[in-house]
Amino acid sequence: MAGELGGPAQVVLTASIARRYYLDGRSKVEIADEFGLSRFKVARLLDSARESGLVRIEIRHEGEIDVDLSARLKDRYGLQHAIVVDTPDDDAASLRGHLGRAAAQLLVEVMTPQDVLGLAWARAVSAMARALPPLPGTPVVQLTGAMSLPGGPDTSVDVVREVASASGGAAHVFYAPFTVPDAATARALRQQPEVARAFAQLPAVTRAVAGVGQWAPGLSVLYDAVPEIDRAELQRLGVCADVSGVFLSIDGEPVATDLSERMIGISAEEMRAIPEVIVIPYGTAKALAVRASLRSGLVDGIVTHTAMAHAVLEE
Repeated sequence: MAGELGGPAQVVLTASIARRYYLDGRSKVEIADEFGLSRFKVARLLDSARESGLVRIEIRHEGEIDVDLSARLKDRYGLQHAIVVDTPDDDAASLRGHLGRAAAQLLVEVMTPQDVLGLAWARAVSAMARALPPLPGTPVVQLTGAMSLPGGPDTSVDVVREVASASGGAAHVFYAPFTVPDAATARALRQQPEVARAFAQLPAVTRAVAGVGQWAPGLSVLYDAVPEIDRAELQRLGVCADVSGVFLSIDGEPVATDLSERMIGISAEEMRAIPEVIVIPYGTAKALAVRASLRSGLVDGIVTHTAMAHAVLEE
């Protein structure tokens, strides 16, 4: 190191200047005045300190958030927020719990009394709702019709009511299924007063939380819930992902489908109008769908785990 920086006196000088700059927060002009050097000489010595390894800058967080992966994901896709949780991913229920708590912490940090929260049903969103402390009187809007797994703990209505009740805000809910047999039934349901009132709140939603599914067996609750004819048709149309019922191609482009006309939920255009949509994906088998969602321009934030972040970044 001494050979790269010069003799011993030069090494000590460079180390002293680096200490003033990096640890004491002194400006280059102040350091130059103290040592009787030009500002440009100080800048060159600081560069030499970095290049030689005399100074090493390490950004670390002694917690469960992987700050490096979070920053890389945020920068790669131009996101408002990216939180990558360093947690084992061998148990889906445990993973949902970790990500749900991290997403809840993010909402607590960023939500303001002026915000309106939209929630679309997903298992990870449900986990977040259970971990979420009361928000500041936040109104909560249901974004998708009711869907739950057999034996599951809650529906989209339950999740919205739970969050709104804890926060003391209004709960804009409706009792309608996510999918129905035909488009005429869907149109009629959307005109029902409680459904129409809930969707009339969409322009006020400032932040929303949704799930991501990959259009394949076991990787999307919606895929598993619809008839085989719909599964095959959407595959033929090139659907790769569904973001709480908004269908996307592998490139992130919204895909119009007949199934969309039979659903009671938010559209791609309505989702795009929300200032921040946060997704909570998990399970590396969904990496293609997560990448599509991040390319779509519909998603502005993500809470996920290290294995998923690596899979999405290593395309």
